[in-house]
Order: sequence, then C-alpha cells, then structure tokens
Amino acid sequence: MLQLLVNGLVTGSVYAIAAVGVSLVYGILRLVNFAFGDVMAFGAFMAFLFDVTLGLPMVAATLLAMLVTAALSVALEGVLWRPLRQRRAGFMSLFLASVGLALVLRQAIFLVAGPQPRAYAVDPYRVYVVASIRLSTGQTVALSVGTATIVAVGLILGLTTVGRTMRAVADDRALAAVAGIDTERVVVLTWVLAGLLAGLAGVLAGLVQSSFDPNFGFSLLLPTFAAVVLGGIGSAYGALAGGILLGLATELSTWSGFFGGVDSVYKPVVAFVVLILALLLRPQGLLGKARIA
Repeated sequence: MLQLLVNGLVTGSVYAIAAVGVSLVYGILRLVNFAFGDVMAFGAFMAFLFDVTLGLPMVAATLLAMLVTAALSVALEGVLWRPLRQRRAGFMSLFLASVGLALVLRQAIFLVAGPQPRAYAVDPYRVYVVASIRLSTGQTVALSVGTATIVAVGLILGLTTVGRTMRAVADDRALAAVAGIDTERVVVLTWVLAGLLAGLAGVLAGLVQSSFDPNFGFSLLLPTFAAVVLGGIGSAYGALAGGILLGLATELSTWSGFFGGVDSVYKPVVAFVVLILALLLRPQGLLGKARIA
C-alpha cells in the first residue's frame, strides 16, 4: 500500500506538471491544445539528443530540452496560433489546428528519430530503498523534481507579478487590457512557461517509463486532459491537484486489498472512471468555478 502511494505521487507529479501547462494555455487563450502531448514527446527526444547523443549530463540535457521546447512553443505562437486568432478562428477551428499540429509533430519525430524506443543514460536497475519503499533512479528524480516544480509553479502563480497578470488575463482579458496589462506579452510568457513545463514533463515521463518512442506523447495526453478537467478547466491550481489525485487513484487501484486490485493494464480506465464520478458530484471540477444560469 505504501509503495503504491509513493508510485501514485510519482505518476501524479508528472500529470500535474503537464496539466498545469495545458490549463494555463486554455485559461488565457481558450485553446484546447491537443498537440501538448507531442510537444512533451519533443522535449523528451531533445533531452535524449543532449544526454545520449551529445553526452551531456542529464541535468544539463533536461534544462536545454526545456529551453528548446519553450522556443518551439513561442515559434508556434508566432507562425500558427497568433495568425489564427487575428483571423478570429473559432473554437473548433483552433481545436482542429491543434490536432493537425499533433500529427505533424509526431510524424516529424518519427522521420528524424525513427520508431525505435529510446532510453536516457540512466541506470534503470539502480534502486533506492527507504524502509519498505523501493524507487528506481527515474522515479526518485521524478518525485523530487516534480514536487519542487509543483511548489515553484504555485509560488510563481500566487506571488509574482507574472503570475498575477496571467491570472488577471485568464479571468477577463478585455478588462486586463483596459487596466494596462500588455496581454500579448502575457500570451508569449504563457507559451514560454507551458513549453518549459511540457519539456520537463516529457523528460520525467521518459525517466519513469525507462524507455519511450514517438507515440508516448499521445499516451500521456489523455490522462493529462483528465487531470485538467478533474481539477477544473482553466484553473492552474486545480490542474496541479487533479494531476496528483489522478496519479494516486490509478496506482492505488491496483492494490490487492481493493477487491483484489485492478490489472495495471486498466489504469487509464480507472483514471476516467474517477473523472466521471468526480464530475457527477462536482461538474465544475475540484477548483473550477460553477456556472451561474
């Protein structure tokens, strides 16, 4: 039980980091970014390039991959998302554009990197034992870095000027512009932060899974969206809470004391069952705002 609890925190921290990136973009741009999973995969493969191909230390490789992924996010804002907004593209048009972008990114990774699984230069068999808990190197890194990142994101959103302006634009973009906030600058900063989080989440997911291929971004996308909805669409704090809760629920569902436990193959199903049950009780999500008719 304790081992599964820690495993749930590991998984949940990855979901939470990815979910807050998705939530920030939706909260400010009202864009359901279906390409976010493949942006995460891009970050994971960039870290592989720096770590394995170029021989850099894993920490340096991760930081560089985050920066390159953030640069990709900003570039896509300039060449795709901003022109679509200027042409007043509707919600469905933006959604379909994100689906198309996801396919383009995935196939580009296939063409450049090939379909074979990749792994970082980290020993997957090295295990750290604390009491009765066993964690691999990847899990240990994901848990520690994920926890620090979640705390840092919470502090940035709650205590810094950047975080306050992001929340102001998310609440009412027109009113924020009238108040003197440079909304376009906030949009760019949002893409930078979302790109950094996507790159980090992709690397951590690759470490936890030990190996990854160009398709693994899509497998991460659905539970990430589930965490966003569970926490409350557009709520960054809710996304953090939803990610952690979803990770715990999926891992603890395999506990043998829970009616014999669920086969690990069905953990994604458990995630969406939890989502459905939670929304039946609280349709706006954990920290979302209820609509007033």
